[in-house]
Amino acid sequence: MNDRARMNRHDIEEGVALALDFDKLDKVATCGQPLVPVAVQDADNGELLILAYANPEALQYSLDHRVAAFWSTSRNELWIKGATSGDYLDLVEVRVNCEQNSLLYRVRRRGQGCCHTQDRHNRTRPGCFYRRLGKTADAPLEFI
Repeated sequence: MNDRARMNRHDIEEGVALALDFDKLDKVATCGQPLVPVAVQDADNGELLILAYANPEALQYSLDHRVAAFWSTSRNELWIKGATSGDYLDLVEVRVNCEQNSLLYRVRRRGQGCCHTQDRHNRTRPGCFYRRLGKTADAPLEFI
């Protein structure tokens, strides 16, 4: 695993070097907002699209407007998915886990994708989980 602090955004999002952010939950915990994780799933095919966070404001916005909204821990603001890209996620239902400490948004994509990154043809990726991780003879963990 490489030193994430020395990598730029493009290398992290598009590169072949594994650079997991093991400090993410520390950053979430210190963002000043009460948050729960939100798994976002395509309501039609079950694909996991995004893992994000919601505070009470984001959850209420989602329920009121029937589109997925989150709390951006990097910008420290309400994040209405699709507001800038047009790739809205229409809310089908919200589920709560047994311990009431995480949510599942089941959605339908209104645009062509939902990830903020693009593929090699400059198309918005359908989801954020576009790379697979595995072991090889050359490295204990790498993208395959």
